[in-house]
Amino acid sequence: MADTETDGPGEALGEAFSDSSRDGLTSDERDILDFEAHWGRHGGAKEEAIRSELGLAPARYYQVLGRLIETGEALGYDPMLVKRLRRLRDQREAQRAAREALGL
Repeated sequence: MADTETDGPGEALGEAFSDSSRDGLTSDERDILDFEAHWGRHGGAKEEAIRSELGLAPARYYQVLGRLIETGEALGYDPMLVKRLRRLRDQREAQRAAREALGL
């Protein structure tokens, strides 16, 4: 996983990675997508699993994941997951906008 001296796999998101594979993703990025796809199988709290399995703070994980699902590489790697995450994000944004429009 990521070097403990850095902020983690998302630190250089968008920069050239030395460990990129043919799909254009780093192993850390693939680990994040795989974790998100399968985290329910781990049991327990998701935040605890993020820390123990990926070595990231949950806030950092969600920042990286949010950026990652915007990439074509992530879409190519796991199209169903990325489309589902984008749809959920868009629904939450629409709900927030509706609440703000109502002054809630």
